[in-house]
Amino acid sequence: MSKPALWLRCEKKEFEKRAALTPTTAKKLIDAGFDIYVERDEQRIFDDSEYEAVGCKLVENNSWPSAPTDIPIIGLKELPVSTDPLPHTHIQFAHCYKKQAGWSSVLSRFHRGNGTLYDLEFLEDANGRRVAAFGFHAGFAGAAAGALALASERKGEKLGLLEPYSNEDAMISGVKKALGGSGKGVKALVIGALGRCGRGAVDLFRKIGLDEEDILKWDLDETAKGGPFQEILDVDIFVNCIYLSSQIPSFLTREQIIKARKDRRLSVVVDVSCDTTNPFNPIPIYSINTTFSAPTVPVDLPSELPPLSVVSIDHLPTLLPREASEQFSSDLLPSLLEFPNRKTARVWTDAEKLFKKKQAEAVGAEGL
Repeated sequence: MSKPALWLRCEKKEFEKRAALTPTTAKKLIDAGFDIYVERDEQRIFDDSEYEAVGCKLVENNSWPSAPTDIPIIGLKELPVSTDPLPHTHIQFAHCYKKQAGWSSVLSRFHRGNGTLYDLEFLEDANGRRVAAFGFHAGFAGAAAGALALASERKGEKLGLLEPYSNEDAMISGVKKALGGSGKGVKALVIGALGRCGRGAVDLFRKIGLDEEDILKWDLDETAKGGPFQEILDVDIFVNCIYLSSQIPSFLTREQIIKARKDRRLSVVVDVSCDTTNPFNPIPIYSINTTFSAPTVPVDLPSELPPLSVVSIDHLPTLLPREASEQFSSDLLPSLLEFPNRKTARVWTDAEKLFKKKQAEAVGAEGL
């Protein structure tokens, strides 16, 4: 019987430094009998030599398309846009199960190649909770980006290139410095505050010096009345951390912002959830994802109104790439150890059923 194997592909998304497998978790998989192939990648936060030192087999950058089709390919972000069939098994975030832009095209590639997708967003334990998520670091980094955008706006500037931080302490120091030494006096509202993502945002705000009463923590109880919410206009930074699964009333609308005229404190919206192309996006005030090179997009408002900017970066945890990768990969490890038994292990059988359901919908949409 051949050894189980995983092939860690490089990430092609610009500025993406995280990895689904770290040297730490790769070694644990190797110790458990796996062969781990790792594509060389200068962009990744972990050096190739770190993987080589624990026994991984290094292969050429972006060579996974020619890998044996019986070796599953693991990565994080979506693959580059293409029409090429996908014959491999892929473990990744594909961002196509909630009918995001291009969803059926993505899934049709698996249909035409007879491949399989195990979407990391939908690997769930027996209680329906995701087995691994970047939520905490997404919220933490999103709140930091929001505070940096606020600091820039107060100077009459637009936030420029965001560079990943070496660690959490460096991020906190950098944000506090941008705000003049502390975040004291800044007021923020976090929706989804009880989840992993929301807890991360609240933690960052505390650590940069916001007073506790200036961090409004909203979750299901506070949003039950249905939006739009006037309270969002009364803070400096609004951070959306909800997990959207169905249509809900909008939290904030352009019409609401215009109606408020200059009677508005809100300067920055951080949409950590980034349901930008989701038809149910509860923050319909912008239409594009932003990037690390251009972190904010202005809301289209009459020129006489104060500016309002949106941060909508869909891979925020890469601002803390090493810590975020270690946490995520460690959480994913128990499920990966079960992967050789994916035809019977519940977390994998459930994920495959969901893939087949979504693929069938895509086949119908594409007329295949």
